[in-house]
Amino acid sequence: MSTVRLLITALVLLVLPQAAVAKTHTFHYTAEWVDANPDGLHVKKMVGFNGQWPLPEIHIDKGDRVELYLTNGLENQNTSLHFHGLFMHGQNYMDGPEMVTQCPIPPGETYLYNFTTHEQVGSYWYHSHTGAQYSDGLRGAFIIHDPDVPFEYDDEKVITISETYHRQYDDLTREFKNRYNPTGAEPIPQNLLLNDTQNATIHFEADKTYLLRFINVGVFVSQYVYLEDHEMTIVEVDGVYVEPKTVEYLYIAVAQRYSVLVKAKKTTDKNYALMQKFDNTMLDSIPQDLKLAAMSSIVYDAKQAAPKPYSFVPSGSFNEINLRPLNKTELLDEPDYRITLDVIMDNLGDGINYAFFNNITYVAPKVPTLLSVLSSGEHATDAKIYGSNTHSYVLQPHDIVEIVVNNQDSGRHPFHLHGHTFQVVQKSQAFEEDEQEAYDPDNHEPFQKYPLIRDTVILEPFGYIVLRFRADNPGVWFFHCHLDWHLEQGLAIVLVEDPLAIQEQTPPDDFYRICEACGVPTRGNAAGHVNDWFDLQGEPVQPAPLPEGFTLKGYVAFAISTLIGIYGLWSIIQYGLEDAVQDDKAVFDKLERILKENDMIQVPLLSGNDASEEAQ
Repeated sequence: MSTVRLLITALVLLVLPQAAVAKTHTFHYTAEWVDANPDGLHVKKMVGFNGQWPLPEIHIDKGDRVELYLTNGLENQNTSLHFHGLFMHGQNYMDGPEMVTQCPIPPGETYLYNFTTHEQVGSYWYHSHTGAQYSDGLRGAFIIHDPDVPFEYDDEKVITISETYHRQYDDLTREFKNRYNPTGAEPIPQNLLLNDTQNATIHFEADKTYLLRFINVGVFVSQYVYLEDHEMTIVEVDGVYVEPKTVEYLYIAVAQRYSVLVKAKKTTDKNYALMQKFDNTMLDSIPQDLKLAAMSSIVYDAKQAAPKPYSFVPSGSFNEINLRPLNKTELLDEPDYRITLDVIMDNLGDGINYAFFNNITYVAPKVPTLLSVLSSGEHATDAKIYGSNTHSYVLQPHDIVEIVVNNQDSGRHPFHLHGHTFQVVQKSQAFEEDEQEAYDPDNHEPFQKYPLIRDTVILEPFGYIVLRFRADNPGVWFFHCHLDWHLEQGLAIVLVEDPLAIQEQTPPDDFYRICEACGVPTRGNAAGHVNDWFDLQGEPVQPAPLPEGFTLKGYVAFAISTLIGIYGLWSIIQYGLEDAVQDDKAVFDKLERILKENDMIQVPLLSGNDASEEAQ
């Protein structure tokens, strides 16, 4: 046998074992409304698969291929599917966010998500990327098992945490994005969920080591998770192995994932509490009936007494920035391209509160941005064709890209990047508004040699984050706040990475067919024009600014004044003029105090004796 033939045979033998074990997993799911009662308190319509909810966990192995046929049986809503954290190398059209990388799937249509996971392993999840639709249940765990996992355990369990709303997302969105909610207060959930229920049970056997995969599949509130009298050792974050770090509790923002090793007790004479708690600082108000904590059970022996709620005060010792990648990936070099973004929440001329990066709130184009790339030829390298309100940036191949986000808002924001993980080069603490700091590239804290790598990171109130990645995955990638109410408000940008290489990708016929089915153009710029690629007349844009002289405080004052007037009329009708003035003086005094504290009035409201005199 010749030397060349021997070499060929050796190469084939090396490749064959991998090819032999790689599998194709085929799923046929119809998304349809299902009556469910996640928290045991309220039955609502949830998005199930094939008549069942919760949705199934998907488990595959490294390098496997997935064929998932998704039929939209919702009748009254479009849908889509995003596999959160997967890179979709060479298959950008499988990423999922509607009007970014695909057209929405209209009712009655089927779309095939067909992709290979390549080298990725770890904890991921899938969810609708149509509005905040996944708050109605279109979400599930997606786990890629690693045959060469670098730690030992006996068994594993997937644990999703989330919150539940008793009303559907489209109704909540209409009230949220409304001039009668001028402060942009997010909808308050009704309950915490663990594995899409309350009072869940996790079974442990004595002396075993468990890998617990925690995934926050919620849309809004970060959560604390702590386990009574058990230590948790973090070994994986967002699909990236990290140096083992033992912690007392976890703080998990929406879309983040943590895998931890837990050593079970040697005896089975007691059961233990698994607690979860809302980060209530993220809530604009806390209704009296809202429980901020919930208990599930770690059960060793069902015959033993059930655990009691375990009270734990987070010490502040948990900080994601302290985690290090296991493979010791060094800090990337100085960036070739820096994108600096300022987060602002403010009102526009329609009275609605929006979220902005650099005074631009994301508005979806008439043509999905990926389709603009694929149809624009040489114009694809010019960011202008993607529209003024998609906030698109064109990235050059293999550039080191740095994204700096300065928070001018009092809230926490979990930012997620599609198509990549990133190095968390800097992450500031939270600041008070009058002490806030923007990132200064010429004057900052020392960088870590081996910074944390993940795909979703928390931006603290009035703080900043600095992220770096290499542009080595051609595609149209969304960067957005994963607090989905803020994405609904427009807190997103689009990264068009190596557009000429994107044009070498060939989407399947399905990709174009669903666009035709829902009446979305497959060619053109953000305005749908093909004759002049730089003619953006008619593109979707954000509303005009507030008229001069109008401010958020003005809208709030107007809203409160309107409530005062309505309440006063109601009191007059209900009780009679004289009695209403006396009985409701406390209400007027309270409203007056609120207005004064916010510097919204200079003279007292009509109340007390003045009100009586005016009434007479």
